Amino acid sequence: MNAPKTLKELAEIAGVTSGTVSRALSGSNLVTPATRDMIVALARQHGFTPNATARNLRMRKTNTIGVVIPLGHEVRQNISDPFFITLLGLLADKLTARGYSLLLSRVVPTDEDWLLKLARSGQSDGIIVIGQSDQSAVLDRVAELYRPLVVWGSHIAGQAHCSVGSDNFRGGALAAQHLIERGCRNIVFFGDPRAIEIGQRLEGCRSVVEKAGIPFGIVPTHLVADEAQSEIGKYFRAKAHRPDGVVAASDVIAVTALRVLTEQGLSVPADVKVIGYDGLQLGEHTMPPLTTIAQDLEQGADSLVSSVVQRIAGEEIHSVILQPRLLVRQST
Repeated sequence: MNAPKTLKELAEIAGVTSGTVSRALSGSNLVTPATRDMIVALARQHGFTPNATARNLRMRKTNTIGVVIPLGHEVRQNISDPFFITLLGLLADKLTARGYSLLLSRVVPTDEDWLLKLARSGQSDGIIVIGQSDQSAVLDRVAELYRPLVVWGSHIAGQAHCSVGSDNFRGGALAAQHLIERGCRNIVFFGDPRAIEIGQRLEGCRSVVEKAGIPFGIVPTHLVADEAQSEIGKYFRAKAHRPDGVVAASDVIAVTALRVLTEQGLSVPADVKVIGYDGLQLGEHTMPPLTTIAQDLEQGADSLVSSVVQRIAGEEIHSVILQPRLLVRQST
């Protein structure tokens, strides 16, 4: 048998879970002495050396939580993005209330080891990743080695990493259903489905539109406002493109669509109805105020912090799926 390289492989040899191996190797008193001694002996027998940082993480050496924003699919997106600012503010408040500091990193992945390097840096007791981007495989691989990792994003059957996020498929379906109920008969989706969350929103939207049997367009659209404006403007300048309903993958994209429609002399909601996604406060101040699919970011931040703290303590915590809700304003 080949020497085990991961906690999972050592756990299979020991006949226990990865979490039990992790706790045993970190000296946790949540494991019985007999089980701990057995696992440590197996680790020595097979030459398995646990990450020293992982041992420190279980002992809360830093009282710091790393918060990482990976931008694999959208390298120009800034931390000043309204969604990031909102969630970061909530996380900072909830971490502070639990006695933790927040260490923020914005990462443009250039290799598959970017997250493992952060996990092994010893700078934090655990890591919260905001957004799966196009990095799901990396998240799964690191989750097998590093237990105190929690991700804001979609849940996919079979994933290894623990996630907290809304039901994006349902959210997309809610958006499309609302437009159809408002009388829309030609709907377009603006967003980049390479990001897992946006891809699920698209599929939810598509499922409803196809069932209704009405035309449906998809326009890959960046989350960065200036690029989105160019892409949306180009779409609407084409004479053949005159949808009466827009599902935007984010509130930022929706706000950009409102601006483009106004510049082109189209009235919202009379000519085109627009619905966003996220439920950010900026949607209250647009003209007209933006209808959106609201994510419960307050609850999301609370679940992210609770989950990472419990995982630091060696507890087995599963993914959390929050239900989105339709927030109707005047853009539809």
